Amino acid sequence: MAARPAVRCATASHSCRNRHCPACQHDAAQTWLEHQHQLLLPVPYFLVTFTLPSELRALAYRHQRIVYNLLFRASAAAVMELAQDPRFLGAQIGLLGVLQTWTRDLRYHPHVHYLVPGGGLAEDGHTWVTAKADFLVHVKPLAVLFRAKLRSALRQTALWSEIPAAAWQQPWVVDCRSVGTAHSALKYLAPYIFRVALSNNRIVRVADDQVTFRYTLSESGQTAYCTLPAQEFLHRFLQHILPKGFVKVRYYGLFRLGNRRSLARLRSQLRLLLHLAEQAMSVPAPTDIGNKSVICPSCGQPMRLERVLLPHNRGPPGEARSGVSVARSRAVRRGCPGTGLVQCALKQRYDRTGR
Repeated sequence: MAARPAVRCATASHSCRNRHCPACQHDAAQTWLEHQHQLLLPVPYFLVTFTLPSELRALAYRHQRIVYNLLFRASAAAVMELAQDPRFLGAQIGLLGVLQTWTRDLRYHPHVHYLVPGGGLAEDGHTWVTAKADFLVHVKPLAVLFRAKLRSALRQTALWSEIPAAAWQQPWVVDCRSVGTAHSALKYLAPYIFRVALSNNRIVRVADDQVTFRYTLSESGQTAYCTLPAQEFLHRFLQHILPKGFVKVRYYGLFRLGNRRSLARLRSQLRLLLHLAEQAMSVPAPTDIGNKSVICPSCGQPMRLERVLLPHNRGPPGEARSGVSVARSRAVRRGCPGTGLVQCALKQRYDRTGR
């Protein structure tokens, strides 16, 4: 029977705190998840992934700290710039980015995942703009913008002469997909943060100077096996160890560290608005007790919440700029040929009570 390795942290009784140790990441993952729940907004989320093309991967491996930093900056700037375009969302978004360098069979494949809320603050800083349920931005112009920003950044470094021209002459890969609620999105992303490239339980056999491990095919979900010489296996694993002190989780836009107090207020206000909207929709209509949708009085079609107005406080100008309060919202009638913007039940409640 072939021997099976049992790798264990040498400190045994306490954590070695090394982020590449497969035995010391569970507690860290749980602690991180608890902290992140304080940042997430009660809205649907998207996962946006930027992949470094194959022509730049050799360069990235030789100069990891430089290229990974530029990968973060260029990708974050590209998606935030496109989201602020009125043709897409027209608002400032928040980004939680995570760097990952491996595929399921341990090949070198640097890419960044961003967790993005389905909405953002308009330019006035007081209007929440809601994204469509299954659409945030177009990936083709996003990929073009990402390529241009990374090219401009690399041109200003000493690495420019090492880059093949073919890297800029092909389409780049960017993926954007809806991942549901904040809770489910965070559970999806957390393993990428605290999981090392290969855990112990995936190694199924070590014999004759060869290592066999299992992985899951992304296309079919079936289990596959990869057998490598010991030296090649070690090479594949070690190439995913990040430079010392490198930060693989970063926050941008609404999620940046200097914006946490404003983010906490915004989260509370969106929760209040969601609660009020649920109450408004739970009131049965006289003609249809089972229908909980808000219906347009002009065309009879269901209305979709698109923008949330977060107006200034009625205090002095300085206080008004320091925070926002949820008081009213607007909804857009889907397919209605009328005026387009209608005041909903929340606006009527605000007019009556001032709260």
